[in-house]
Amino acid sequence: MTAQPALMVLGTSSGAGKSLMTAALCRVLRRKGETPLPFKGQNMSNNAWVDQAGGEMAYSQALQAWAAGLEPECAMNPVLLKPQGDSTSELIHLGQSVGSARAEHYYRDWFKPGWTAIRQGLDVLQSNHPGGRLVLEGAGSPVEVNLQRRDLTNLRLAQYLRARCVLVADIERGGVFAQIVGTLNLLRPVERPLIKGLLINRFRGRRELFDEGQRWLEAHTGVPVLGVMPWLDELFPPEDSLDLLERRGRKRSAELNIAVLKLPSLSNFSDLDPLEAEPTVQLRWVAPGEELGLPDAVVIPGSKQTLRDLAAIHNSGLGEALQAYRKGGGHVFGICGGMQMLGEELCDPEGLEGGAPSGNNSEAGLGLLPLRTVFSADKALRQRSSVARWPPGDSALKLEGFELHHGLTSVNKGPETCKPLCRDDELGWVKPCSEHGGLVAGTYLHGVFESGPWRRRWLNQLRERKGLPPLSEQQPHHSRQRDALLDRLADAFEEHINLEPLLNSSND
Repeated sequence: MTAQPALMVLGTSSGAGKSLMTAALCRVLRRKGETPLPFKGQNMSNNAWVDQAGGEMAYSQALQAWAAGLEPECAMNPVLLKPQGDSTSELIHLGQSVGSARAEHYYRDWFKPGWTAIRQGLDVLQSNHPGGRLVLEGAGSPVEVNLQRRDLTNLRLAQYLRARCVLVADIERGGVFAQIVGTLNLLRPVERPLIKGLLINRFRGRRELFDEGQRWLEAHTGVPVLGVMPWLDELFPPEDSLDLLERRGRKRSAELNIAVLKLPSLSNFSDLDPLEAEPTVQLRWVAPGEELGLPDAVVIPGSKQTLRDLAAIHNSGLGEALQAYRKGGGHVFGICGGMQMLGEELCDPEGLEGGAPSGNNSEAGLGLLPLRTVFSADKALRQRSSVARWPPGDSALKLEGFELHHGLTSVNKGPETCKPLCRDDELGWVKPCSEHGGLVAGTYLHGVFESGPWRRRWLNQLRERKGLPPLSEQQPHHSRQRDALLDRLADAFEEHINLEPLLNSSND
């Protein structure tokens, strides 16, 4: 089968909506009987996924793979940059860590290896799915003039593949005409013909109010407007943590209030999407320095810089607030780095967390679980499946997710002080506290809340403490709900966007 011409979604800026529009395009093409192949040559994100082969990739490309009806594979995102503070990022090539780089040295040292990884990713993806159509997502703006000659993932890739490009602009930000005209005017003459259509995103109000604007854009640019996507109220997984700020105050009838620590180096915050989707749960993001209050539970999510985030918790007084909250009967749950912080001691003999390698780097944890973690260069990268031992219930519940962490964690004291969370006793621990029924637990399992029955059993513990009736545990895996959201996104895309100029245009 001959491969279809590649399509590419570019944006006038970061946050224009490229990731979701790419996901929508993948689902629509799948409905048309095609095999869309999502691909982002280079992504910068600490929200990651681990594929079945143990390769690390950006979560947004995993989401696009699910939209395309495919299993995520790291070839869909061959270069991943994971910011770790001080203008430094960990570099992931084809799923594996290859080092780190400061921003000012990145293109000098990593441009050629990055382009090689991108081409290898393309070869692997197309070899695994012959006849598929590449659906590419750009990064940021394609016309950052100080970066264009070193571009890895926008127009260099579009030219390399002769891709048909659509330019997305976010009207919610204002200045949409300047965004589009400015972007087009900064393209080089060889690049301008690649743009086959414009897409206006996040429009509020009556669609016909933009008719005059559409006519003006088409007359002044010569590029057709494919359509206008309305503002969507559905909650989709965000690509960066700024989107967390937009998730406040949406549930007036919530019965449980769960505080989530908004760590300075927060990572894998998509772990919280299943809780966000629970209609009876209100998440409240609490940054160091803000009041913890008296929530029904506290969740400490993953961290890219565990020791730095732990220091921020200690220095802001939030650590003392967590201790008082637990003594008052509070429930605390940590995920990955969040669980490591709950322990008594975190050791970094190789200086992996930013300190100098000295053999004796050790920091005191929050002391809420009797755990000791030693960081090492080896990174656990694998999908996992186990059976939960906690919370207790009438039936055994299956847990699925993935590990993505440095460090080995062990129990400091006897087993009576701390019980395994699941049958694989290195995946997490739980410790009931004598004071007022408090409880502390944690796990290395990213995606733990995606299991509908387990999530409901965890929530029902909190509900029982408040005298609320239990929720049904007959709840499907969160992937079902995510798939329904992607269907609704594709429905809106099909209703408002005309793909014919993109699919049927000529690249000559």
